[in-house]
Amino acid sequence: MKPDQRLRSNAEFARVRASGRSVAHPLLVVIVLPNERAQTRLGVTVSRRVGTAVVRNRVRRRLREALRARYGGLLGGHDVVLVARPAVARATWMELNAALDQSLARTGLCRSSAPGARPGAVE
Repeated sequence: MKPDQRLRSNAEFARVRASGRSVAHPLLVVIVLPNERAQTRLGVTVSRRVGTAVVRNRVRRRLREALRARYGGLLGGHDVVLVARPAVARATWMELNAALDQSLARTGLCRSSAPGARPGAVE
């Protein structure tokens, strides 16, 4: 993702976590807060409870890739933080994508797609 599409500082993450609306799933938590920008910015956090550094980095890469495929379908003007839960380390790619689609849909950030379109599909 481009630098202007990411949350970068601890203060930005803390602001979203403190004031945002959260949606929980067994694999992850999505926290959303409106921002004053035209585009949506994304951030991913993976704590040490998820696993070793190798596991945490793998989870972070997988979540970023799943978000990258969905970025164009998100409404602008929001900051989004994904918090990985320990179960995500054992989840398959399909389970991770399903959890992310379900969580993003519950936040109301997804643009309405055409009938028959797959959520998260790259066009």
